[in-house]
Amino acid sequence: MLANIMQSIILGLVQGLTEFIPVSSSAHLKAIPFIFNWEEISPSFDVALHIGTLLAICIYFFKDGIKLITAGFSIAKSKFKKEEPTEEVQKDGRLFWYIILATIPAGVLSLVLDKISEKLINGNVSVEIICIAIASIVMGIVLYFVDKKMPSKRTYPDYKLKDVLIIGVSQALAAAFPGVSRSGVTITSSRALEYDRTSSARLSFILSIPMILAAVVVSLKDFSFANPIPFFIGIATSFVVGLIVVSSLMKYLKNGNYKAFAIYRFIFGILLIGVVIAKSFIL
Repeated sequence: MLANIMQSIILGLVQGLTEFIPVSSSAHLKAIPFIFNWEEISPSFDVALHIGTLLAICIYFFKDGIKLITAGFSIAKSKFKKEEPTEEVQKDGRLFWYIILATIPAGVLSLVLDKISEKLINGNVSVEIICIAIASIVMGIVLYFVDKKMPSKRTYPDYKLKDVLIIGVSQALAAAFPGVSRSGVTITSSRALEYDRTSSARLSFILSIPMILAAVVVSLKDFSFANPIPFFIGIATSFVVGLIVVSSLMKYLKNGNYKAFAIYRFIFGILLIGVVIAKSFIL
């Protein structure tokens, strides 16, 4: 039990630390048990960890979410009442409906690509870790150059429909290629479209809410409370750490950039390749 609790705390810390920064939490949740020869985490515990960070992001962006939902229904209502909402309400309202429209194809494509990815990897953990390593390195390089080269001309919530569709659907790449990172690919896509760093992160996180919620709902059929204490510890840890991380990241991005995360991805990928090679010689 003690070992399970310690692992729950560590994995909760990992989930909270990596869910919102562009380094792929799923990659780390696969890599940590592989590196330390732990059992692979169960689908139930994976859901539990994501519930923790989902709660964190919902709380942090609660006001933004209420504002978007209210504006979305306000502009829908105005069509019937022939009223003219304020420019701010129109921007927020349009973005709300853009997010809804982008989430549907992103969700469907994610499910399809996830099934294809599972069949290709076919349960081979070493192959999966190598895929994670390659994706981490490639996306790290792409993130670095996109963030460095692209200007910050556009801001939240001035997203166009085609922009939100591109950014939203790009999330499906994280399902197809383990290690890509959902936040990493959406932030990179947003920066490629010349949105500033804070705006890119904000839209990425708001887009993640319906996607993570849908993934949690779909996975609830696998949920089990056979050993509830580690589950609740994992949820609590990922929630608290996730809330601290997202708050700190949004403050950092006011003047910072994504260079450190891109470098980390490269180093993390190289480290994983080294671990796989070392384990193959040891075994």
